[in-house]
Amino acid sequence: MNSLFVKKGCYGYIRNHRAVAAVRTLLFFAVSVSLYIVGYETTGTSRNLLTIVAVLGCLPACKSAVNLILFLRASGCGEELRKELEVYDGEFTVFYDMYFTSYQKNYAVSHMALKGGVLCGITEDPRCDPAEAQKHLELMIRQEGIKNVTVKIDSDRKEYVDRLSRLRKTEPEPCRDRDGLISLLYSISI
Repeated sequence: MNSLFVKKGCYGYIRNHRAVAAVRTLLFFAVSVSLYIVGYETTGTSRNLLTIVAVLGCLPACKSAVNLILFLRASGCGEELRKELEVYDGEFTVFYDMYFTSYQKNYAVSHMALKGGVLCGITEDPRCDPAEAQKHLELMIRQEGIKNVTVKIDSDRKEYVDRLSRLRKTEPEPCRDRDGLISLLYSISI
């Protein structure tokens, strides 16, 4: 069953979870509707226990629908960008399809690379302001108490590839809480 799901941070995560959320939402609503129909057909009225169960079954169905809407709005890493950046996969800790949410805005970061205390990323979404995404991540990292992490989010592909090429040749100061940083990135993204 795990082969059906792409893990968070891997390429295709958003696309995969969008499909899973759609199937799950349809299934939940189908169960609720079928329970209502069975209850109505057997008793001839809506006043029965199965109607209550069907209405209560709409709660997880609606929660799943909200999840589906969130995944429908999210955008992942494009195939062309992935092919260009896959040469760096072995040299950095990489994250694909990261979609960070905040109270004010959402930030779609297509690719992120972590080496030492340097975290850089690229957004392909024209609605995402890289400077705001960077500030949001810096704030979250600071609130978590993780120190010595430099964050840079770009929207220009050439600039990002140049940054990764330069980072490949350097040995930045190590991050003391690397596992905590990775855990934070996963917990604040969908």
